Amino acid sequence: MAAAQEALVLAMTSGAPLPDGFDAAAVDAAAHGILLKRAGEAARAWPALAASYGTSWRAAFTGWAAERPTRGSFRDGWDFARAHRGDLGPDAARELALAEVRWSYDGESPPRPRRLAARRTPGGVAVLVRGYARVFGRGASRRP
Repeated sequence: MAAAQEALVLAMTSGAPLPDGFDAAAVDAAAHGILLKRAGEAARAWPALAASYGTSWRAAFTGWAAERPTRGSFRDGWDFARAHRGDLGPDAARELALAEVRWSYDGESPPRPRRLAARRTPGGVAVLVRGYARVFGRGASRRP
């Protein structure tokens, strides 16, 4: 029974094949609900990123996340932002740069706090010194 439950969870959360004996339509509906919840949670963790997509955020995120297991809203949003780095608006790019100066994240291990870092942002640079992140340059007053 535990193996069937694990297979069902994988089918609903990361696109794994559906195990025998389950209603495909019901599982698809539940999986879609889970994806929408993930999109909402990622939007709360990454508000500028979600805002940059406007009304297409849910569709963009759920399309990307459908084949990926969740790693939590912060990491899901970060992975999405990295995968779409070239498409980010200035505020979303600044939000990503600030996360990257505050945290060291390789895409696999949990993020770890940094002590010192700098990243380019649209029109400036994000800098972290002794735990304080700041954006310098044009548009610096607009923080995500």
